[in-house]
Amino acid sequence: MCLLIHTSGKYTIFLVKLISKCYFCSPNNSFVTFGMRIDILTVVPELLESPLSHSIVGRAIKKGLVEIHVHNLRKYGKGPRQQVDDYSYGGDAGMVLMLEPVYNMISELKAERDYDEVIYMSPDGEVLSQNISNGLSLKENLIILCGHYKGIDHRIREHLVTMEISVGDYVLSGGELPAAILADSIIRLIPGALTDETSALSDCFQDGLLSAPIYTRPAEFNGWKVPDVLLSGNPKLIREWQDEQALERTKLLRPNLLKE
Repeated sequence: MCLLIHTSGKYTIFLVKLISKCYFCSPNNSFVTFGMRIDILTVVPELLESPLSHSIVGRAIKKGLVEIHVHNLRKYGKGPRQQVDDYSYGGDAGMVLMLEPVYNMISELKAERDYDEVIYMSPDGEVLSQNISNGLSLKENLIILCGHYKGIDHRIREHLVTMEISVGDYVLSGGELPAAILADSIIRLIPGALTDETSALSDCFQDGLLSAPIYTRPAEFNGWKVPDVLLSGNPKLIREWQDEQALERTKLLRPNLLKE
C-alpha cells in the first residue's frame, strides 16, 4: 500500500480520509482504485454530453477511475410520447416530474447494485461545499437525480432521495448543469484524476480558506512582477507566505468562511 502524506499538517487530514477508501499504488507509482460509478437521471441527457466528456472528467473516465452513466427518464415515460411530467395538484403553474418514471429507474439501478446516496439537485438543498465533495469522493456508487420543469413530485424526495444538494440560491431550467458541477467537484478528487495528486489538496476551501495568489512565467511582464519570495527557492518561506496570503485573502473576500 502506498501512502502519500503531505508534510503540512492541514493537508494530512484530508489525505488520511482519502486513504480510507483503500487506494493502491501500481508499479509506476500511480494510484489505482476499484472505480466509482455515478448514474445521472435526467429528461435531457444531451445537456450532460459535453461537460462529462472532456478535460479532467473525460480523462478520469478513460483511465477507468470513474464510470458515468446518463439515463433518460423517458425510458419509463407513459404512453407513445413517453410522458414524464404532469400538472400539479392544487393548480399551481408549471409541470411536475412524475413519480413513476423516477421510481422505476431507481428501482432498476438498485436491483443491480447498492448505492451510497441518491442525490437530488435542488435549489432548496444543502449548498454544495468542498467538505461535501470530499465526503462524496469516498463513495463507490452514487445516483444523481436532475429535476426539471417546476420540480419533482415531493414523494420522490420523501421516499427515494437520501441527500439534496444546491449549487446556490438561484433557479435554473433543470438540474443537469448542477449535476455536472457536482460530478466534476467529486471526480477531480479521485487520486489519478489530476496529474499531480497533491494539487487538489491546495485548492480553495480544503482548509477552510481561499488559496494564495498563484503565478507562472514570465517572472516580470509590463513591470508586473511575481513576488520575490516565490522565486527564492526556500520552501519554508514560500509556505509561510502562502499561508499568510490565504488568510488575508479570506478575511478580505470571504470573511464568512472564518466564522464557520
